[in-house]
Amino acid sequence: MATTGVREFQNYIGGEWVGAASGETFESTSPADGETIGVFPKSAAEDVDRAVAAAKAAYEDWRLVPAPKRGEILFRFAQLLVEAKDELTELMTHEMGKVWAEAGGDVQEAIDMSYYMGGEGRRLFGQTTPSELRDKFQMSVRMPIGVIGVITPWNFPIAIPSWKIAPALVAGNTVVFKPATDTPALGQRFVELLDEAGVPKGVVNVVHGGGGAVGERLVAHPDVRVISLTGSRETGVRVLQAAAEGLKHVHLELGGKNAIIVMEDADLDIAVDGIVWSAFGTSGQRCTAASRVIAHESVYGELATRIVERAEAMRLGPGWEDDTDVGPVINKPALEKIHSYTEIGQGEGAELLTGGEIAADGDLAKGFYYRPTVFGGVEPDMRIAQEEIFGPVLSLISVKDEAEAVRVSNGIRYGLSSSIFTRDVNRAFRALRDLEAGITYVNAGTIGAEVHLPFGGTKDTGNGHREAGQAALDVFTEWKSVYVDYSGTLQRAQIDNT
Repeated sequence: MATTGVREFQNYIGGEWVGAASGETFESTSPADGETIGVFPKSAAEDVDRAVAAAKAAYEDWRLVPAPKRGEILFRFAQLLVEAKDELTELMTHEMGKVWAEAGGDVQEAIDMSYYMGGEGRRLFGQTTPSELRDKFQMSVRMPIGVIGVITPWNFPIAIPSWKIAPALVAGNTVVFKPATDTPALGQRFVELLDEAGVPKGVVNVVHGGGGAVGERLVAHPDVRVISLTGSRETGVRVLQAAAEGLKHVHLELGGKNAIIVMEDADLDIAVDGIVWSAFGTSGQRCTAASRVIAHESVYGELATRIVERAEAMRLGPGWEDDTDVGPVINKPALEKIHSYTEIGQGEGAELLTGGEIAADGDLAKGFYYRPTVFGGVEPDMRIAQEEIFGPVLSLISVKDEAEAVRVSNGIRYGLSSSIFTRDVNRAFRALRDLEAGITYVNAGTIGAEVHLPFGGTKDTGNGHREAGQAALDVFTEWKSVYVDYSGTLQRAQIDNT
């Protein structure tokens, strides 16, 4: 049932705003105070089928639009994002729970990505190479693939859609977009601005609803040629299995269990700043968040003291309040999962240095708040040091030397982001070589990737593809090799012509 006075939203299919075929709806509520954000269509397979059909029909013309013209639409979209930045930032503090500065950064990433990919409309580089035969020209070109299924999470509800949709569009594909059910209003606004920028009808479609009904049908639909998902490892495995029968292209951006190494020669002031920002920014709800600190034994004690002091000084509250340091986690199941890991850590013998409790005093009881939590005396094989918690929980691990630090950092199933604080340039370059991760920072935390370099990880963090930068285009294009023989005769390659 719709809440009185709350806006009702619809799917966007083939350039029209329509409800779910079933007429069913669901509500989006704020994790900060329970406010109802809006009512959305609870879609099912029938709605996905309509959206895919619209995207497939639109593809035939969109693929022929010159890529520079497609890029110009993304430039207009980026400018609209600039104009709507404050509006989107405020909405994000309410619907997702980020503090204002982080929400603004989320929107800025989408602005940056849209400008960057708009520029790719005048590049989309291929290659030319010399032929082994006379009077023959050859080159490679990027070709669009078709309908792209985009499934995004709630933690970056404006940035991550841009990482997927902008390169898909500039390459000439069409899109069916399923935003997260925790942040549908932000996904809706994203598509409204794309429409305003001039994206033709049917080129981008949004279908709201759960992963079971909407996501599974999108993955299984025979006319969806590419699936791009950011989510958990478990969801990624299910998507791969479901997409295998159709030999679909699948791009997965999954979990992380990222570590910051602090060596004995590190600048501890900068290290503590980087650790606190990486561990507790976005309430720890980033795939690149630092959930482990691997400290040399000579600085471990001082580092632990400083981190605890900073964690205890952080103010919890709604993201729209200026003095809030840490906002809510996304929902009650997330809150319960995070708290369960506090109990697991204590049961494993780790020392709870601070936090470890649900914050429910005063107005905080209206939302889902968890106090920044720090465990000391953590062993590398403990569950709290191995499993992705996705909350403001940090494990401190003591090591004897650089080699042990690298082993511990690499001793997990994930390989997304990594970091080392050191003033030794030789040590820094060894870390750049030896840390098993898609991203490595020196003298910075584990978060803060820029849109013009590839983003993604190794091992169980994904399946080898990357977002952002030119590498993103490899997800959304096929290579075609082109040969032109102007010799006037039939020349035969790959045979013995000597």
